[in-house]
Amino acid sequence: MTTFDVTADPAAGVQAAINALQSGDLVVLPTDTVYGIAADAFSPAAVAKLLAAKGRGRDLPVPVLVGSWRTLDGLVDELGPLARRMVEAFWPGPLTIVVRAAPSLAWDLGETRGTVAVRMPLQPVALEILTQTGPLAVSSANHSGLPPAVDIEDAQRQLGDAVRVYLDGGPAGDPVPSTIVDLTGDRARVLRSGALDVERLRELAPDIQVAP
Repeated sequence: MTTFDVTADPAAGVQAAINALQSGDLVVLPTDTVYGIAADAFSPAAVAKLLAAKGRGRDLPVPVLVGSWRTLDGLVDELGPLARRMVEAFWPGPLTIVVRAAPSLAWDLGETRGTVAVRMPLQPVALEILTQTGPLAVSSANHSGLPPAVDIEDAQRQLGDAVRVYLDGGPAGDPVPSTIVDLTGDRARVLRSGALDVERLRELAPDIQVAP
């Protein structure tokens, strides 16, 4: 377990994180919401490590972070007009969209039922890593059932030696998680209210549903 202060020297931490991820190990990194625990999205063994570190079952599949909205075209079966408008309006930022995954993808994120939750974070260290590694499976950096980590010390207390590299970006800029919108049905549906206000989503999707 190694910790890097990416507020002082991002380059060393970014390279260490990339090396760890490419070796199938786990990394904790800052995002624009809470800290995340990351694994190579295309390595089933690495994703299994992530689920084990969190004490999380396969019934709660892991979301994916990307470094560019254009990456979506290679991950989804079809990106509809509303999804594309939302991505262009709110990425990078605290919006997670649930879309149909391309059936040809060689990954195992859990029991996804053919869907994937995707987000592009507004955080320079995370984006630098993502542009070099490609899509990463990323969940909040906490043990299942405990609050998401809002600083690196909290993440280390919860995840310990299960993570190879910790990137300390200071306190989380916004401890509220992302807003999740399901775009797989006939109408957009908010599955989780979060940092992106639902009223802003209504500007693009006036008939959006909000889950109880």
